[in-house]
Amino acid sequence: MSRGILGRKVGMTQLYSDDGTVMTVTVLEAGPCNVLQVRTQERDGYQAVQLGFSDKPRRLASRSERGHVAKLDSKRQRDRNKSGAAVVAKADCEPQRFVREIRGETDLEVGAQVGVDAFAEVKAVDVTGTSKGRGFAGVMKRHNFSGQRATHGVKKVHRHAGGTGCSASPSRTFKGRRMAGQYGNVKHTKRNLQVVRVDAENNLIMVRGGVPGPAGGYVVIRETNMVR
Repeated sequence: MSRGILGRKVGMTQLYSDDGTVMTVTVLEAGPCNVLQVRTQERDGYQAVQLGFSDKPRRLASRSERGHVAKLDSKRQRDRNKSGAAVVAKADCEPQRFVREIRGETDLEVGAQVGVDAFAEVKAVDVTGTSKGRGFAGVMKRHNFSGQRATHGVKKVHRHAGGTGCSASPSRTFKGRRMAGQYGNVKHTKRNLQVVRVDAENNLIMVRGGVPGPAGGYVVIRETNMVR
């Protein structure tokens, strides 16, 4: 499987290459991530590894979140033990704030940890994050419309979209018409970002270019499958 890890966006800065060229990079805090579950083809119908990032205080975690990472004593668990049901392996760690699955075969086991040093030899990555939410926006901000004329014949509708309907045939508006609406707050992936530097001591990975989302936003980092 392609290597993957969870993390958060720290911010952007500049680095200098060996020839003095300035590079704009995004700093990502990646890992260490706990392996919470391992999906198998026989049991789950697909292969994946479930990772967790950033410890969550137990007082803020629900019972199901605590039971997902560690064994909890309960009547249901005692009944399962008496019936001889298979014991599910637990990571035996703190509840995690950010949990995602990385698809593909893996040799990792539940309870192991994935660090940023796994990307020491990786040249490029795909980074998935949630873009900044900008609320309900008009067509000029959302789709870069130029707006209507600010002169003769236009009365106080300079930022409107204009006509959006059709004539008597087909007498409807087609799907996909660019209009005002929710802007941002969607999952977006930036592909084939060059890995500039990996700082295993501080759990940092620096990639060239921008990454979706605000500073502090959670991201999924995968080794890219694109060929430069």
